[in-house]
Amino acid sequence: MAQIAPSILSADFARLGEDVAAVERAGVKMIHVDVMDGHFVPNISIGVPVVASLRKATDLFLDCHLMIENPDAYTPAFIAAGAQNVTIHQEATRHLHRSLQLIKDHGAQAGVALNPATPVETIDHVLDLVDLVLVMSVNPGFGGQKFLPLALSKIEQLAELRQALGLSFKIEVDGGVDSSNIADLTRAGCDIFVAGSSIFGTPDAAQAVESLKERIASAHVVHV
Repeated sequence: MAQIAPSILSADFARLGEDVAAVERAGVKMIHVDVMDGHFVPNISIGVPVVASLRKATDLFLDCHLMIENPDAYTPAFIAAGAQNVTIHQEATRHLHRSLQLIKDHGAQAGVALNPATPVETIDHVLDLVDLVLVMSVNPGFGGQKFLPLALSKIEQLAELRQALGLSFKIEVDGGVDSSNIADLTRAGCDIFVAGSSIFGTPDAAQAVESLKERIASAHVVHV
């Protein structure tokens, strides 16, 4: 089942609870939380206290994307605050398997993210451990960037690997996702679509979610 994961990076932080409630009414099941440290990526966003506040405000699945150095030092705190999935970057840790196992040991689902220039082959040996692979379709650090089409081939490669290996990890895409490319991403094999400005940057976030859902549904229609 394809899912849209609105990214609160593009939400109004003065009205964060209201923005989350709006997309929840539109039927979304998860919220994407982008955590940036100003070191691994050239921006600073939010930390553990915001995740804890979100957990109090909603029962939606909290999908936390850690764009930070030394994720092992912080993943337990994010999980304790309410993160149900923690995704770390392949490029941010020297011991990827151990870092992913740490997430699992603390009771959360584990995801691994790939920057645009990082090949899928670099995570071959952890695919049986992860619950999610996040394909970055922009260079991480800022919202509102233009989608990089190279992400499509990586998603297709992951979908083929998943089938060949008999695995069940989800494929997620993050960066520049909107109504112009979400159908192509669906056909490539993506399961979870992170969308920020294309939802929270519109006058009606709930309607934006519905529009994206319609595009996903259209991608599954076979014309004869």
